Amino acid sequence: MPHIDLPPLPGIAGLLAGFPQTAGPLNDLAETLLRGPSPLSPAQRETIAAYVSRRNECTFCAETHGAVARRLGAADPDPLMDALLAIADRVRVDGRSVTAADIDQARAAGADDRTIHDTVLIAAAFSMFNRYVDGLGTLTPSDPAVYEKHAHNLAENGYLPR
Repeated sequence: MPHIDLPPLPGIAGLLAGFPQTAGPLNDLAETLLRGPSPLSPAQRETIAAYVSRRNECTFCAETHGAVARRLGAADPDPLMDALLAIADRVRVDGRSVTAADIDQARAAGADDRTIHDTVLIAAAFSMFNRYVDGLGTLTPSDPAVYEKHAHNLAENGYLPR
């Protein structure tokens, strides 16, 4: 049960519906990070979001973004994604823990400045989204079909209401 009065919608959907004054900026941020211009594909960015959410133990976000990544054709792990996920994991815990060696490893795997920037920003933002969703005790469905339905919409339409 949510800690505050919210519409009976799962995860961040209940928060966005219940607090429309913050919904616009949060949706804009998600759209920019996950669908805006980037050297990373939307599937790669969704994978980073899902990974950070899983490591933060935010079930709603991990399941949602994992399902979106799969719908977008998430690639098999490779040295670049492994290096980016290592950076994302460090950011998730404490941004100051990212080391020059982490950056060097990402560069050796093909990352440029924008790729590293986008990875760090996605990891930081999703840590915030995870804490928002879990800190207010939002509804977390147990039925995988709920996440698949939500993922279909996000994969097809992005994060801005239509």
